[in-house]
Amino acid sequence: MIAGTAGLLLTCTAGLAVAQVSPEEQIEYRKAGYSFMAWNMGKIKAQVVEGSVAYDQAQVAAAANAIAAIANSGMGALYGPGTEKSVGKEKTRVKPEFFTQKEEVAKVAIAFNQAANNLAKVAAAGDKAQIAQAFGEVGKSCKGCHDKFRMD
Repeated sequence: MIAGTAGLLLTCTAGLAVAQVSPEEQIEYRKAGYSFMAWNMGKIKAQVVEGSVAYDQAQVAAAANAIAAIANSGMGALYGPGTEKSVGKEKTRVKPEFFTQKEEVAKVAIAFNQAANNLAKVAAAGDKAQIAQAFGEVGKSCKGCHDKFRMD
């Protein structure tokens, strides 16, 4: 609960800094954040879930820390006015409901932050079974948002 509240406060505070960022840049930056998270999720998946790459606990922990850092960075501030539709060269896949269903958005954001923070904590300890479980929880939280608020 505290982490979720802190995340929402960071989002609000970050909103002040983002006020100077154009809607096109907001979309660009949030897409970059999600791409970076996806890349790090892929590293964990390859090493822990699939085993297609040799397991390196330090790399897995670093990837989990990157995911948690982005989750807690206040990215919610990058959904400002004017970003509910594609702008210039930046396309968005956010459904309009994202901008009207604030309570539901807060629920999925808190779930994601909690799952990402747990993944970082578990990855630091190095137990592959626990990392795989925590990884799955992050994936579920991502899917929870995508199912509700992302256009295909």
